[in-house]
Amino acid sequence: MSESEQSDNPQTCFLPLDEFARLFDVLISRGYEVIGPTIDQESIVYGELSSIDDLPRGWTDHQEPGKYRLVKRDDEALFGYVVGPSSWKKQLFPPVVTLATADRTEAGWQFEEAEEETPRYAFLGVRACELAAMKIQDRVFTGGPYVDSIYDQRRNQALIIAVNCTQAASTCFCTSMETGPRCKAGFDLALTELPDGFLVEVASAAGAEILQELKTLDVLPEQDSQAHAARQQAVDQIERRFDTTDIKDLLMSNLEHSQWDEVAERCLSCTNCTMVCPTCFCSSVEEVSDLTGDHVERQREWDSCFNLDFSYMNGGLVRNSIRNRYRQWLTHKLATWIDQFGTSGCVGCGRCITWCPVGIDLTQEVDAIRESQS
Repeated sequence: MSESEQSDNPQTCFLPLDEFARLFDVLISRGYEVIGPTIDQESIVYGELSSIDDLPRGWTDHQEPGKYRLVKRDDEALFGYVVGPSSWKKQLFPPVVTLATADRTEAGWQFEEAEEETPRYAFLGVRACELAAMKIQDRVFTGGPYVDSIYDQRRNQALIIAVNCTQAASTCFCTSMETGPRCKAGFDLALTELPDGFLVEVASAAGAEILQELKTLDVLPEQDSQAHAARQQAVDQIERRFDTTDIKDLLMSNLEHSQWDEVAERCLSCTNCTMVCPTCFCSSVEEVSDLTGDHVERQREWDSCFNLDFSYMNGGLVRNSIRNRYRQWLTHKLATWIDQFGTSGCVGCGRCITWCPVGIDLTQEVDAIRESQS
């Protein structure tokens, strides 16, 4: 759903827990593939859901730099976690996609554009920082003269059911990036979880149509107060602060700073930070042949500026050291991205900090450069 389709004054109602359970049947009956949080390989990831039982009921996540653990909660909350290693980028900008095919025939090679049926997703559990990430990728893939049709079609068909954060991790810094923790725009429905149901904000006609098939109630004053307190709890828990004042000039005027050498001694160039990032969009294209050589597919797949060969051109590598690759990633994400797209490429979700094997914290790296200038 585009923000232009969203109401400026979302209507609110209360959705009891048993009616929320029916939401899955309503979405599936309307042809949606429901994607949301579920537990897999000891982490909370986004996958296909068929019922409320697929949600991580009673589980939360403990996150620190380089650390992620699932922990049992003392209640039965369905969305009582922060964000895991996967993002909605996987559904909107697939890790691997076939762009075109070529087949050898008696008449010669026949080339065709790949045709894919666009999935109709209902995203359940989108957080505020992730809504901000979608907005950034909208600008990357559809905001210029060349529109990525695969992304555009998937995005336009997606129904967005957001969930307001009621807790934060030590790696979160969305308040510094002004992207959360409350969902303010870019959704069809936004939920705030309470013990016996959800306070729901209805922001689009599509969202209202879904709720018409469910039994909702008027919001009681105490429920409104509970929801406010739950959302405020997430705000109060965010302790990480990231000073973004003049950050573009700060980074671009310190390209030879010794901090780049220091971080390079710790960085493994493993690409984890770019794989879990909800806004990174680097990709490469290659031709993949079958064993006979008669069928060839042109495939686009995720890539990373941390990969050694990513900067290969004109017979050589442009960035052949970890120092240069880390500097490229950080200065692009926080500085030159502003030149390209008019916004920072970071939404403060903290994934790159949590899922870095050695716990590199980009906020600390920038702070070290800033402090050396004072």
